[in-house]
Amino acid sequence: MQQNAVLTIFMPLVIAIVMLGLGLSLTLEDFRKVLARPKPVVVALVCQALVLPVVCFGMVHAMALPPALAVGMMLLAASPGGTSASLYSHLAGGDVALNITVTAINSALVVVTLPIIVNLSLVAFYGEGVAIPLQFSQILLFLGLVVVPAAIGMAVRRLYPERAISMERPVKILSLLFVVVLVVVAIVREWNTILIWGPVIGLAVLAFNLTSMALGYWVPRFFKLDERQSIAICMEIGLHNAVLVITIALSEELLNNPEMAIPPALYGIVAYITAAFLIAWLRRRPVAAVSSIQS
Repeated sequence: MQQNAVLTIFMPLVIAIVMLGLGLSLTLEDFRKVLARPKPVVVALVCQALVLPVVCFGMVHAMALPPALAVGMMLLAASPGGTSASLYSHLAGGDVALNITVTAINSALVVVTLPIIVNLSLVAFYGEGVAIPLQFSQILLFLGLVVVPAAIGMAVRRLYPERAISMERPVKILSLLFVVVLVVVAIVREWNTILIWGPVIGLAVLAFNLTSMALGYWVPRFFKLDERQSIAICMEIGLHNAVLVITIALSEELLNNPEMAIPPALYGIVAYITAAFLIAWLRRRPVAAVSSIQS
């Protein structure tokens, strides 16, 4: 789980480039619609901040995981959506403006919610809590990797609409290739982690991932949100910010516990794969269903 050039330089750069291209498909009107009807944002935030931690606590308690692994899972449940959630949502036909809005709000809220959830978890599994201060650097990182590139792409669409529309298909193909690279790099980079810890906690990680994505889709549907919004929230809830969690677990100033970083390391791999399969399934749906997603 050591940081390397792929994670620290290449992957953020590719995400920023893809988000710039993704911005070509967005307009200010998309965000006005999201803000004018905040119900999807509220549903997504409640699922992320309240429902998932409760579900995760029940799962790790039922599976009787060791304390360090249990806290690692709770860290994951408390984390916001990752920067790749918007990309996966775009490829699956989700409401990307909703993704960006929810991630922006949640990245700010997590400064308060994550320490609370993690400290409660430490008390529950260890009998004591540890102060976990979070910096606004995570919000700045989100702005740099997602918001700024997407805003540039939106500006290009506004100034040169025909060119932007002509670039949408090549950008989507590039994004699909990026997903493949992302999955392959994640598997190769964490292969030893998979071999050693997969049998120990792999089932719990997979179960939590599938539960997260199911809640992210079906809770919005229960509240009468449309297909595109439900897909967006599914990706937002299912693709957690594993890098943030690993950083908190490994940091000497915070938890300084490598074992707690195991669940998010495995989750990052599992989530990329399951989300890729979900995209493939959604893209192969009957024409009528696909049309309803993209309308």
